[in-house]
Amino acid sequence: MAISSVLSPAEAADYAAQADRFNRTLSEGKPPKGNALGQEDFLKLLTKQLQYQDPMSPMDDKAFIAQMAQFSSLQHMNTMSADIAKLTALLSGREASSEAYSSLGKNVEILDGEETVQGKVMAVTRGAVPEILVNGDMYPWESVTRVFVE
Repeated sequence: MAISSVLSPAEAADYAAQADRFNRTLSEGKPPKGNALGQEDFLKLLTKQLQYQDPMSPMDDKAFIAQMAQFSSLQHMNTMSADIAKLTALLSGREASSEAYSSLGKNVEILDGEETVQGKVMAVTRGAVPEILVNGDMYPWESVTRVFVE
């Protein structure tokens, strides 16, 4: 049984248009936006295609393989994007830690709310948000506005 015999012509045209938009989005390397099809929608559509295909005239194997390859590529791109975001966060944290450690023993100026604090950096903590010890208080490295060379 073909999809066109189960769906009305308008529904079949709507599904075909959505599938075309999804495939164009994949080929452009951009994630779907708004009401465009997502990964879950793609799997539902593919499942419906397989469920309602005519056994005497099955779906073209090349089209099926192309759709699966596009889906696989999309999954890999999403995973890679998430990994790059994690790596970027890690590297920016290390950069901040390195800057904070290089300020040990130097005088700094810190913006604490609306107050400006000046003093010598006596200690540095590690982590995603490094902190420095100045005048007996801990401040996030991000609040440092100046580092003075002695």
